[in-house]
Amino acid sequence: MSQTRLEKRFADLKEEGRGGLVTFVTAGDPDFETSLEVVKGLPEAGADIIELGMPFSDPMADGPAIQASSLRALRNGMTLSKTLDLVRSFRKDNQDTPIILMGYYNPIYIYGVDKFLVDAKEAGVDGFIIVDLPPEHDEEFCIPALEQGLHFIRLTTPTTVGGRLPKVLNNTSGFVYYVSILGITGTAAASDSAIHDAVARLKAETDLPVAVGFGIRTPEQAANVASVADAAVVGSAIIDRLKENLDDDNQAKPGLSQAVLGYVRTLADGVRGSRT
Repeated sequence: MSQTRLEKRFADLKEEGRGGLVTFVTAGDPDFETSLEVVKGLPEAGADIIELGMPFSDPMADGPAIQASSLRALRNGMTLSKTLDLVRSFRKDNQDTPIILMGYYNPIYIYGVDKFLVDAKEAGVDGFIIVDLPPEHDEEFCIPALEQGLHFIRLTTPTTVGGRLPKVLNNTSGFVYYVSILGITGTAAASDSAIHDAVARLKAETDLPVAVGFGIRTPEQAANVASVADAAVVGSAIIDRLKENLDDDNQAKPGLSQAVLGYVRTLADGVRGSRT
C-alpha cells in the first residue's frame, strides 16, 4: 500500500530529526473566507499537520475558547458540508499537508456515515478525531473510516492505563493523540516530566507516532513537547489570537490572518529548534 499523506508527513519529520507542529482551528471561524485564508496560510507558517474543527453546538471536551469559536462559525452559517468545501478549496493549492477533522459524532450521524466518508475522502480529508466515540463503538464509524483508507486517531489521557490502553490503541491509525491534562481544552498545562513519562509509556505500547496537546500556549512549551513527542498540538491559544483580532460584532479586523499566522510561526520556530 502507498503511504498516506499523514504517514508520509511523520516519516519526513523522523527523517528530519524533529517533532512536528499540529495546529487546530475551527472551520468557518469567524466566517468561511477568513477561515479559509488562515487555513491556507498555516503550512507556510510552519504547521506540519492541520486539525480542522467541525463546529458543533454541544461539545464535551472543548474549553471556552474553542466553544466560542464553534458558536461564531455556526452563527455565520457554517455546516459540515461547508467544512468539506473548505477542505476542497485548500486542496486546490496544497496536496501535501494532512488535514484531520476533529469534533463530535452527532453532525456526522445526521449527515450519514457512508455519504460523509465518501465526501470527506473526495474533498481531501486524511482522517478523523471523533471525541465522543469510544472503542466500544468502533463499528459505528472507526471501522468504516479505516475501510475507506482514512485514519482514525484516538485520544488517550493520563487515566488511560492498565487494560484500557490496549483497547484504545486497537484500530487507532495515523497517530495517537495524548491529552496531557484532565479536563477541557485551554485551561491548564501538564508538567514536562509528566509529559515525558506519558510519551515513554505510550511508545512502549505502540509504534504509532505520539502527538501531545491540551494546554500548550508558548513556543517554549511547544518545544519541550516536541523534544520528546512526535508532535505538539496547539489549538486554544491559536483561537485566542484569532479572537483578539475580532471587533465587537465578532467580525474580522484587518490583519487577522497575519496576526494568527505570525503567532503560529513563533510556535513552529520553537518546535523546529527543540532538538538542536
